[in-house]
Amino acid sequence: MDVKRARSPRSSADGDDDKRRAPRWGGAVRPSMVLLGFLITLPLLALVFGGRWGGSFPSNSPSSPSSSSTTPEVTGRHVVAGSETPQKTTTPPKNVSAPAATTLSQDKLLGGLLSAAFDESSCQSRYKSSLYRKPSPFPLSPYLVQKLRKYEARHKKCGPGTKRYRKAIQQLQAGRNVESSSDDCKYVVWFPCNGLGNRMLTITSTFLYAVLSGRVLLVNVHQEQEGLFCEPFPGTSWVLPAGFPEGNPQKLHVDAPESYVNMLKSGLVRADMPASALPPYVYLHVEQTRLRLSDNIFCDDDQAVLGRFTWMILKSDSYFAPALFLTPMYEKELGRMFPQREATFHHLGRYLFHPTNKVWGIVRRYYEAYLARVDEKIGFQIRIFPEKPVTFENMYDQLTRCIREQRLLPELGEPVSSAAANASTSGAADGKVKAVLIASLYPGYYDKIRGLYYENPTKTGEIVAVYQPSHEEKQEYTSNQHNQKALAEIYLLSYCDKIAMSAWSTFGYVAYGFAGVKPWILLRPDWNKEVSEVACVRSTSVEPCLHSPPILGCRDKREVDVAAVKPYVRHCEDVGFGLKIFDN
Repeated sequence: MDVKRARSPRSSADGDDDKRRAPRWGGAVRPSMVLLGFLITLPLLALVFGGRWGGSFPSNSPSSPSSSSTTPEVTGRHVVAGSETPQKTTTPPKNVSAPAATTLSQDKLLGGLLSAAFDESSCQSRYKSSLYRKPSPFPLSPYLVQKLRKYEARHKKCGPGTKRYRKAIQQLQAGRNVESSSDDCKYVVWFPCNGLGNRMLTITSTFLYAVLSGRVLLVNVHQEQEGLFCEPFPGTSWVLPAGFPEGNPQKLHVDAPESYVNMLKSGLVRADMPASALPPYVYLHVEQTRLRLSDNIFCDDDQAVLGRFTWMILKSDSYFAPALFLTPMYEKELGRMFPQREATFHHLGRYLFHPTNKVWGIVRRYYEAYLARVDEKIGFQIRIFPEKPVTFENMYDQLTRCIREQRLLPELGEPVSSAAANASTSGAADGKVKAVLIASLYPGYYDKIRGLYYENPTKTGEIVAVYQPSHEEKQEYTSNQHNQKALAEIYLLSYCDKIAMSAWSTFGYVAYGFAGVKPWILLRPDWNKEVSEVACVRSTSVEPCLHSPPILGCRDKREVDVAAVKPYVRHCEDVGFGLKIFDN
C-alpha cells in the first residue's frame, strides 16, 4: 500500500511547521505585499502540485493537537493536516470559495430524518457529514420520520440486553417458535456477504424490510467491519451479541435445509401450520448470483408465512429494496414513506450509516485539505471486474471519451484573449478551480489525467487539480484498514457535484445515492467485445440497481417484465436485466 504524507497548497503538514516557518517581518517588506503575492500564486500551486498530494490520506501527526471536529464554515480557513482544529484566516483566498454545502444554516437533523437523542461528540459525522454536501433534492416525508421514530422505540424495547431479547434467545435455544402478539418482538439477523458497498446496500434493504415487517434488525459485525459505523439507533445497539446460537457461517448457504425455499420443498413449512409447529427460525439466502428469488419471498402468501417466525436469519449482498416495492402488501406503505420512490436509499442510507470518529477524521481532514475551497468537485470511480476485465488503455480511453462528450472537465487549449474573454461567457470561468477526485484501486488514471492538466492550459482559464486518496491495487474484503479507507472514499466521492462511475459497481451506487445526484455510468463492453461503443450514459435515477430481480408471477412462475408493468420501475442502464426505481 502506497502511503505518503499528503500536503495541501493551502495547508501545511504540521502545526509546528507553521511556527518554524513564520516569516519575520522587516521594515523593507510589508506583510500585505507578501500576502498578495501568496494569494496570486495559489491557483498555480493547485495545478502544479494537485495530484500526488492525494497519493494517500492525510495522516495524523504526532505533534498535532487533538480536539473535536469543527463544523464547516463559509469563511476561508487554513487547515493543518492531521489536526482536528481548522484555523480561521481573515480573508478567503481569491477565486476560491467555500461550497454552498458547507453553510451553517443547514438543518443538522436533515429535516427530522436523524434523531436528536445522541451525544454529538461520540459520533461527529452524524450531524456534520451532511454539511459537506449540497442540501438534499428530495423532500422528506413526515410519515417516514414517524416510522423511523417508531422503529427506534421498538428497537430500544427489543434490542440486545433487554428482557424481551433474552426471552427470545431462550426460545431459540430451546428450538421453539412461539405465536407472537403485537407486543412481542421479532428479529431479522443480517449476515455479511462480499464487499463494503454490497454490505451497505443490503443492510439498507434489510432495515427497510424490518420496518415494513415489524422486526428488529441485528447486524452480525465481522472483524473487518469493526470500527466503521456508529450505532444508528439511540439508547440501544444494532450489533448482534456474541454467542448467537445460530451464527455458524458454514450453515448459511443457498442449499441450507433451514432456508425457506428448502423447507417449503421438504414440507417443514406449510401455510396452514400454527406458529408453534414451525421451526425455531427461517433462513433467507438473497445473494446476487442466485437471485432469481425462486423462493418467492417477495410474494404476499409467503410473507404471511414468514411473518409468523420470531427469528429470521438473512444473508445477502444485494440491494433488494426494489423487490419490496414489487410486493403487493408493502406497496401502499412504501408509497407513503417515499412519495419520491427513487429517494429510498438516499434517505435510509444517510439515516443508517455514520462513520466512526476515526474514519470521519480521515474524511474531514482530506476534504478540508484538498476539496473544501474549490468551485466544483467531479468524482471518477473506476472499477475493473475480474469476470469482465478491461485493459487500462481501453478503460482510460472510455473515460476520456465520456469526459469530452459530457463536458465533465474543461477543454484543453490556449485560453482566449482577455478582450474576447470579457466579451464572452467563457471568460466567467477564468481562474476558477475544479477538483477531480479519483477513486480507483490503480494509480494510472490519476497519473494520466493529472498529466493532461499539468502540461496543458484550459481554454476557459479554469484550473484543474487532480487527487487520488489511495490506490490499493486489489480489494481486500477482510481487511479492516482497507474497509476504513474504502468507506472514507465513498464519503469523499459523495461530496462531489458530478460523478462518473463504472457499471455494476456497488461502491459507486452508495456514493451517488448519498449525494443524491444522477451519475454518468461507464458502460461495460459487450461480452464478445473489448471496447464499449457508448462511453457513458446518464442515470435516470439516484437509486442503486437490483442486479437480479424477482419473478413477478410468484407461485405461477410466470416470467413478467416488471419494467413493462410498474410505472416506477425501469431496467438499469448498466445491467440490462436489472431493475431500478425511478420517478418521472
